[in-house]
Parts: sequence; C-alpha cells; structure tokens
Amino acid sequence: MNNDILHQAYDPEQFRQQGHQLVDRLADYLAQMQQGSTLAVLPWQSPEDKLHAWQADFDNSPQPTINQFFDQVLMESIHIHHPRYVGHQVATPAPAAALAGLLSAFLNNGMAVYEMGPVSSAIERLVMKQIAAKVGYDSLGGGIMTSGGTLANLTALLAARQAKTNGEAWQKGTRGQLALMVSEEAHYCVDRAVKIMGWGETGMIRVPVNDYYQIRTDQLTPYFQQARKEGKKVIAVVASACSTSTGSYDNLDEIARFCQQYDLWMHVDGAHGAAAAFSDKYRSQVAGLSQADSITLDFHKMLMTPALTTGLLFKNERLSFDTFSQRASYLLNEDEEDWSNSGKRTVECTKRMMSIQVYALLRTYGWKLWDENITRLYDLANNFASMIQQHPAIELAITPQANIICFRYAPFGVPMAQLNTLNAQIRQQVIEEGKFYIVQTQLKGEVFLRVTLMNPFTTEAMLEELLNDVRQKGNALNC
Repeated sequence: MNNDILHQAYDPEQFRQQGHQLVDRLADYLAQMQQGSTLAVLPWQSPEDKLHAWQADFDNSPQPTINQFFDQVLMESIHIHHPRYVGHQVATPAPAAALAGLLSAFLNNGMAVYEMGPVSSAIERLVMKQIAAKVGYDSLGGGIMTSGGTLANLTALLAARQAKTNGEAWQKGTRGQLALMVSEEAHYCVDRAVKIMGWGETGMIRVPVNDYYQIRTDQLTPYFQQARKEGKKVIAVVASACSTSTGSYDNLDEIARFCQQYDLWMHVDGAHGAAAAFSDKYRSQVAGLSQADSITLDFHKMLMTPALTTGLLFKNERLSFDTFSQRASYLLNEDEEDWSNSGKRTVECTKRMMSIQVYALLRTYGWKLWDENITRLYDLANNFASMIQQHPAIELAITPQANIICFRYAPFGVPMAQLNTLNAQIRQQVIEEGKFYIVQTQLKGEVFLRVTLMNPFTTEAMLEELLNDVRQKGNALNC
C-alpha cells in the first residue's frame, strides 16, 4: 500500500541507521583522503558510459539499499577532499559546514519570509553584518546571501542600475544605452548579467589588461570618454579580486578613485579572492576593498563551505532594498524596509539555510580558521611558483597573487601552435590517469595548465611530483 511506502520513507529508525552508516563512511573517506589515498582523484569515464551505467542502475529500481547507492556516488565522484585535487575553485568543505548543510536540507526552511526561516534569517543578518565589518565597512554596511557568485553579481548590478537611474529602472524601465566597464579578464558571468539586463554587447566596455592580467587603470578615463562620445551612459565599473584565469587582483584603490571622480558604482567581483581580507598576511591584496559599493564573496571557494553559499555585501545596505520594488500581497509589503524578509532583496524566493553553514564554522573555530586556511594556500602557491621556476622545460605564466598558478610545458624551440596541443594533451592524460586533477586555461590565445590550491593537506612534495609528471608526459609526447 502507498501508505506503507510513505511510512517507510519517513521512518525515524531507518533514518537513524542510514544516517549513522553514511557519516561513518564519510569519516572513513575523510581519513583515507588525508592519509594519502590511492584512489583516482577523478575516476575517469566518458559521459556516455557514465550515463549508460546509471541508466542500468535506474532500470533495476526500486532498490531499498540506499547506502549502497551513497557508496557508489562517493566512489564515482570527483574527490574534492583528495589532496591531489588542484583543479577548479571549489572548496574542500569542512565537516562542520557539511553537517550544517545536512541540517539545512532536512529542515528545508525556505527563507523568503522570516516565518519560513526564523533562525537562518537572524543568523544571516548577524553573519553578513560581521563580514561587512571585517572588510572595512562601517555600521551602514551589510548584505544578503544568495546561491552563487553569478547570481550575486547580477543582483549587485541590478542594484547599481537602480541607484544610478534615480530609482526608476525597476518600475519605469531604462532609457538610452546603459553600460559598465570591466576588465578583459572578468568572469563570463558579468557579460551574462549585462545581457540579462538587456544592455546587449554594447553594454560591456572591456578595458585591456597589463602583463599581470590586471585591468589597466590608466585606460579607464579614455575608455569612459569614448563611451560618452558614443552616447552610452556608463553607470558602473566591475573590478576583479581576483580574476578566475590567473588569480590577478585589480588595483582597487585606483578604481575607487576613478569611480568617485565620475560618480560610478564600484562593484568588486571578489567571489574567490575577496577572502584575502580574512588573512592577516595577505589582506593587502584587497587594499581599497572597503571603498566598493558592493562586493561578491563566495564562502564555497576559500571559506570552506559547501556550494552554493555566497555573500553579497553593500557599503550602504539601504540601497539593496531598492533593487526590487514590487508587491506580493501574500508574502511581502512593498513599503517595508526590513532585513528579516530576504525575498525583498534577492532574485530568489526560496533559498537554502546557507547562513548556518557559515555560522557553524565561525561559532566553532572563530575567524582564525579562515586566516590559517587562506594564508596556508597562498603561501603554498608562492612556493609552487618558485618550484616551477627551478624546473627545466616548465614555464610560469606570472608570479601568483592568490592560490591560482598557471604554467606550461615549454621546451626550447617548440612552435607555439605545437605547445598549445602538447599542453592540452598533457592535461587530458593527467586527468584520465587520475593521480592528479588539473585544469587548463588560455592566456592571450596560449594554452596553460592551471592549478588552484584549495586543499590545506596538499603538500609541496605532491606538487613536485605533479611537475615531474607533466615534464615526463610532455617529453614523451614531444618525441
């Protein structure tokens, strides 16, 4: 009977047993990762083969052995906790934050209005006020949490549009060609946000970068003046802290001076690198951060929480209430300006209790946890760069400013086109072999291998092994 199935699905004792087994398995897995696992970082299988395998599993449903399913997912997934995972900018989640995520999923408090998330709404308010103070904002600063940096950047630019069009954009629309200025190295989601807002390709003014892939601040005024001549109304500048490809930090102080001169909104896409504000040693990388009107900060990158958990900070929090001005009589009162109903300030209505993941870490370990994690990983990046420079046939792209390092196999005399092919082949061999997981990027049309150090248990010995592996594979391919 269906009723029997419902009782089984919600049976407390079955949940207790399954939950204990899963946590025990994850704890063993965590220990295995830290003790030098021989598992492939990415158990490589083609997308088609993977789909067919799971189709076969589904065809055998229903299968009551859920822990076998959990174990299969665990073994077949990419292993972010593996110290040889040095690929994309994804956090190695701390167990306390992951447990808070489980609690969030189980309670399922939606948070659009206070009544649907009383605890997480209050904690979000507290956390974002504390974070705002840490980045240097005064008592007017604050913010909200949202699902990912892409959504946070879009929300920030919607706030900028509202603020720089005399509050008319949301209700009356916009007149003329609005535009923003951004580095050539900015994340693609900024371009996406501009097009979502209806500004089109002409709404993106891409400013060239210097040899360190930072926006050329000496070109801001000429590009701004040219945009004016073309009839564009520039309302904002988006700074990168840091860029995704190379980990380069734009000069925030100089960008702030430019924005103040022309009354422009300054937004910092600090999804990855704004976390440097929590490191005593590396805080100088974000000098000028507190002058930004808004800041995106992903907790699920450098701050050890599961994805997606993002903060959007405002220098003047009141402006965040103007972004969306609408009435939903069963939920929101248009005239209220209160922090407790988060649906007023986000694209999302329902959202997870993501604030409790961040709070769980701060409450348990304090700010020092983030300081130590960021400092260790940035230090390791500098040491890795020095190691690269000692390796024959390995070329460092630029001295890293964050925990992102770009390098390539580049023996003397090999043509550029061949180098691009060689490095792409090296990378594919590395990930299919499974001993490491790395990614690649293009810098000025040239292919580089890219490492992001996210796991505090990655060692210099492992990185030396990676460099030797890259060189050996390159030599074999270059025969």
